[in-house]
Amino acid sequence: MIHLPAAVPVQPDAGTARRWLLQELAKPAYQAAEPTPIDRAVQAFLDWFTGLFDVRNADTPPVLLAIAIGLVVVVLVVAVLLFGVPRRNRRSTAGALFGEDDRRSAADMRRAAEAAAARGDWSLAVLERFRALARSLDERTLVAVFPGTTASAFARSAGSAFPAEHAELQAAADLFDGVRYADEQATREDALSVAALDDRLAASRPAAVLA
Repeated sequence: MIHLPAAVPVQPDAGTARRWLLQELAKPAYQAAEPTPIDRAVQAFLDWFTGLFDVRNADTPPVLLAIAIGLVVVVLVVAVLLFGVPRRNRRSTAGALFGEDDRRSAADMRRAAEAAAARGDWSLAVLERFRALARSLDERTLVAVFPGTTASAFARSAGSAFPAEHAELQAAADLFDGVRYADEQATREDALSVAALDDRLAASRPAAVLA
């Protein structure tokens, strides 16, 4: 806000008003808000580049437009060569699995399932092997498992990728839920069935790849 001296007239002439305005804009607070030369250069480039694609701009030569598009393509290709194709960050959801924070790999879970089966703990063997199955498909980026994904939801998604195993996947998910949440006791046959399902999926390709 411009503060006028008490002794000056309320309605200055044009020259006086201009001088006051320049003096006010010269204060550090206004200078700090000014865009830097880099800001101006970037903005000028963006204005020029976006103007090339303005259909109302009839003055843009087709050759210049083609060069601009080619430049963008080259930049994208170089970025892919240097940094690779963007992929989903596996570590971001690797700990979330059916309501638990479990950061083990599928191989670790399979070993735990085998150890449980060797002790005759069939319920734990079922739980660990189903987790291994889910983590394996997630590691292969075939079926994403996010925080909050249930066993049944995972089975439906996996069944879409492996239609031939849809019924077995749903049965395994129901077994997992029963053992995990209803304290049902799994049998040796249950553990062998889930392990066989995991082995089949590990050796199979999804329907989209086979098509």
